[in-house]
Amino acid sequence: MRASWGVAKLGVAVNDSTPPQFMTLRDIARDAGVSLATVDRVLHNRPRVSPETAVRVKEAMERHAFRPHSGAVELARGRPRRFAFVMPSGPNPFMRQILDGVAEMSGWMLARRISAEIVATNVFDPETLAVTLESLPDDIDGVAVVALDHPRVRVAIDDLVKNRKQVVTLVSDVPASQRHHYVGVDNIAAGRTAGALLGGLLGQRAGRVAVVAGSQSLRDHAERILGFRQVMCAEFPRLDVLPVAEGRDEDVCSERLTTMMLSEHKDIIGLYNVGAGTPGVAKALIDSGRAGEVVFLGHDLTELTRRLLTRGEMTAVISQNPGREAYAAVRVLLALARGEPILHDLEKIGIDIIMRDNIP
Repeated sequence: MRASWGVAKLGVAVNDSTPPQFMTLRDIARDAGVSLATVDRVLHNRPRVSPETAVRVKEAMERHAFRPHSGAVELARGRPRRFAFVMPSGPNPFMRQILDGVAEMSGWMLARRISAEIVATNVFDPETLAVTLESLPDDIDGVAVVALDHPRVRVAIDDLVKNRKQVVTLVSDVPASQRHHYVGVDNIAAGRTAGALLGGLLGQRAGRVAVVAGSQSLRDHAERILGFRQVMCAEFPRLDVLPVAEGRDEDVCSERLTTMMLSEHKDIIGLYNVGAGTPGVAKALIDSGRAGEVVFLGHDLTELTRRLLTRGEMTAVISQNPGREAYAAVRVLLALARGEPILHDLEKIGIDIIMRDNIP
């Protein structure tokens, strides 16, 4: 499945009577007899422009009473850029929120001559994901991918980089690859946060804790589990963490696995859902009659988790801002394509704890 947000092809026919408000940097360059890049250097006081050329450009601007606006400057900074977002197929609410965030940036991208194409695929299957990456069009400039940490996928990412594509991993990282940047939370810290919260909420109770994940081959899920187990082992030895059940982020599979664990282990007092599949996990817990009794933690604030929190059927959500992740991914890809520095402090994604009393 593919969807795209396009960039408009802008152009204005110019003659000597063109009003100043419709003048572009290209018009100034033509009038001054210089390149567009030279005009941009003069505007931003960059080197490699002779004093005589700078005077000629400034005189052309004064002659036309030209005052550049931010959109015009952005449009003049280079050729159009085409980015691809390779995302999980299926009804994952959090991933849908990221896509909504990309869609909301359409005006911002238009001003910067960016188009974004959405490619949905099975990110849980390494062969399928790798083939999807290998099949991207040659004119793609950058790729943001929710990636499976697998050798086949690493090779596909490395091939994209060798072919001069900018690659950003989104939500789930592949650190051994040659990808340029990762956009997402520190997932070990997120898992540790979940562990500390669940253990603290259980107080002095002793019993078992069930863990449901999409796949431990997804780096974000594996790191959350690692962080969670670190805290459980070090700080809450009275809690016995069961082997991870992998539901592939599918509601039906997650429901079946959760039902089995609740049936087999009557002493489950805590439940940690690492990824998606929340509708299935929640349904199994509610149908068992133990909702509210079992401390239930998950990730991502969605319409469903809001309802579950409000009704007391879910205890807390470890949240990250999907709109911010979408914005960060596009901005990082653009900076990489332009050879500009990445503003790491601005692109950091924070971790929030949401409970019934602080739902935003």
